[in-house]
This record gives sequence, C-alpha cells and structure tokens, in this order.
Amino acid sequence: MFDGFHRRVREIGPDWVYSLARVVLTPPTWLLFRARAIGVENVPEHSAAILAPNHFSNFDHFFLAVFLRRKVQFMAKSQLFRFPLDFILSHGGAFPVRRGQHDEEAFVTAHTILGQGGVVGMYGEGGRSRSKSLGKPKPGLGRLALESGVPVIPVAIHGSEHVRDRRLPKVTIQYGEALQFEHVVAPTREQSEQASQEVFDHISEMYEALGQKGRRGVLRALREGRRHGAPVTG
Repeated sequence: MFDGFHRRVREIGPDWVYSLARVVLTPPTWLLFRARAIGVENVPEHSAAILAPNHFSNFDHFFLAVFLRRKVQFMAKSQLFRFPLDFILSHGGAFPVRRGQHDEEAFVTAHTILGQGGVVGMYGEGGRSRSKSLGKPKPGLGRLALESGVPVIPVAIHGSEHVRDRRLPKVTIQYGEALQFEHVVAPTREQSEQASQEVFDHISEMYEALGQKGRRGVLRALREGRRHGAPVTG
C-alpha cells in the first residue's frame, strides 16, 4: 500500500507543498518558539547528506528544516500516511518506513535520494522520546550511513521536549560537524549499532551543552574554540 509513496518520492521529490509549508511555518517558528540555529554552515550546500536529529515533538521536522536552503526529505513512520496528511507528506518529499519491520523499500528510497545528491532526515532514536530525555539510537541510522558512505550531520534540537506541554518553549537547533564513515556494502547489525551510537554521542554532547550553557553559552564556547583553533561542539 506504500509503493505509490515511494515511487513518487524517488521520481519526483518535494514540490510546491514543501515551499508553501516553509513560508507558512517560518514566522511562527521564529516568533512563537523563538527558534534559532547554530552551525547551519555544517550542512553541505549541494551534495548528499544525512541529517540525524533527536526527536521529542512532531514540530521537530519543521525546526530541523526551516533554517536550511536544502529540502530535507524525511523518513517518517508509515502510520502518518493516511488521508489527508499523506498528500502533504508525499508532496513534501517524505517517505514511509514501517517501524519494527525489516522495511527494505524505505532504505531503497533513502539511497535513491542520496544518490541524487539530496538530503535525508532520519531520527536517531527511530521515534519520539516521550520521557523528555534523549532515547537510545536505533541501528537503522548507522546502517544507512555505512551503506551510503555520505556525511552524517548530528543535530541537537533543544527545547522541543516541552512542546507537548502546550507551552511555547525557546528552541535551539544545533547542526554539528559532519561525521564520515567508511563505506560498507553490507554492514552487520553490530557495525550499524556502533555507527548509530557514535552519531548519537555527538547529539547528546551538543544537547547537554545547550541545557547547561544555554544558546549564548554554546555560541561563546564555539567562538572561543575557533579562536584557539580547536573543534568545539558545545
């Protein structure tokens, strides 16, 4: 039942719906959530990349993508692909993945997007964490990183854990430095888990720094690190 969605994303990709959503959602993202981004320059301007953020809220899709000129195509849980949301998702470039199953079609679509030089958004935890604390990474992220060999950008989204409280928290999105993994044609589960954990360790480091230092503190630390020639994540 999901073949049509995969076929559309592989052959056409995001269209005017993506652009319209960006226009509509940018003002509330900036004004209501006071969202700001750090490290946007770490996302490649033209080449293929995987964006790997943590996940607390359905708004994370918008927080992740609104600051980027690139069109991010998300791997989204298959339960969302029902009328009328399925139209918005597929025309926005998202594609379904059947969580808890060995969904090869989702990986074929992801590889197709990356092979075309696109950007795939894939949550490291696989789904939303409902505990307001970071969850545990799933091997799927590591598998895609190893099989594709493209750069992975760890992304920390801080503040969205309070969106479900019907609050308007201040949200910060930090894009970390790209991680490059050696290409592995058929990675084992252990290799995939190890790669996922490495990406998530960087996400955790940035997320915790944002919680401890705040947005300004992280920016200050980054400036100090650049001044002394040392790489700093937060």
